[in-house]
Amino acid sequence: MFSPGQEEHCAPTKEPVKYGELVVLGYNGSLPSGDRGRRKSRFALYKKAKASGVKPSTVHVLSTPQASKAVSSKGQHSISYTLSRNQTVVVEYTHDKDTDMFQIGRSTESPIDFVVTDTVSGGQDGEDTPITQSTISRFACRVVCERNPPYTARIFAAGFDSSKNIFLGEKAAKWKNPDGHMDGLTTNGVLVMHPRGGFTEDSKPGIWREISVCGDVYTLRETRSAQTRGKLVDSESNILQDGSLVDLCGATLLWRTADGLFHTPTQKHLEALRQELNAARPQCPVGLNTLAFPSMQRCNRTLAATVPVGSSQGPECDKQPWVYLACGHVHGYHDWGHRSERDTNTQRECPMCRAVGPYVPLWLGNEPAFYVDTGAPTHAFVPCGHVCSEKSARYWSEILLPHGTHAFHAACPFCATQLSITQGCIRLIFQGPID
Repeated sequence: MFSPGQEEHCAPTKEPVKYGELVVLGYNGSLPSGDRGRRKSRFALYKKAKASGVKPSTVHVLSTPQASKAVSSKGQHSISYTLSRNQTVVVEYTHDKDTDMFQIGRSTESPIDFVVTDTVSGGQDGEDTPITQSTISRFACRVVCERNPPYTARIFAAGFDSSKNIFLGEKAAKWKNPDGHMDGLTTNGVLVMHPRGGFTEDSKPGIWREISVCGDVYTLRETRSAQTRGKLVDSESNILQDGSLVDLCGATLLWRTADGLFHTPTQKHLEALRQELNAARPQCPVGLNTLAFPSMQRCNRTLAATVPVGSSQGPECDKQPWVYLACGHVHGYHDWGHRSERDTNTQRECPMCRAVGPYVPLWLGNEPAFYVDTGAPTHAFVPCGHVCSEKSARYWSEILLPHGTHAFHAACPFCATQLSITQGCIRLIFQGPID
């Protein structure tokens, strides 16, 4: 017989409950300078040891800013709505034992669980690329997850700061709803898009909406920071679904549920697909040398893209596949076929079919969360050259992501490069070994 202590020691450790993950678009598996602390390319939300959620309780209507400070300095969460110089509505929030709260934003202060900075197109690290003025809010949004099954996750605009307050100033869009409760929008807004058909190979893009501070759903404002809100969409909710996109005006996050991640390809699966592709020994149809996709660890993307064959980058990079994006013919690197002396790789003529267009290196998409299926890597995004399954490539090619404060365009999920308007992706044409 075991003693009680021995029984406890021998019992299997219980796996923590995972609510889901938020993955930043534009990074191929990790940040270029490496994932560090709360700043990384993906953030897993786990059930906390003690509930951290809050819910609205008491409402105060105050006539002076000093009174507002007095209320919000009690050490409990609150949202302050400044209506005018002499009127502020403060909604106090109390502890909610049934939910966990996770906060996302640009600030590195302790209330932020997941630090997100502006994504720079092309997979560059925002830390090394100067951004003159970030459009991401310091306390951008919060995700609240129910601690009991089915662990529903909801998104709300704005996050509580170090003094546990959300402050909506005079110029922020805010209003009183018919039922009496206050609500508002953040400066540049939090936009959400739920895919139609879930996050599967049959998924289609949904409609972009804006989420309010209290979690209601609205149509988009005329411009990102307009003071007039859109129309309330009663038929939709702020519940995050597998594949929901959250845009913070400078970075876009993909929400994957725990169940969705269970059905998505793993890193091992993607590596097996890479090895299978290389085992087929694709050849350059001109040089007749065998090509091989480099592992993510062995080849630095930027160096490999600019250093020609024969350099000191190593044998794996020497076999790097390149593609003519106008036709999809895959070759090894060669330094001829330029249409003019001034052109580098933007206007190259394919020796197989004489199609003229960009000539770029191919890179496997290494972030499993972006795949809608487990298919073979057969298609490349245009013009960046990231490779993934056909259905994943077509899905992302159809999604118009918010860009800046007013534009929308399709982008590669692995590097955030804007996709070609005429053709977002292309089927790759490999030549097999002739022996």
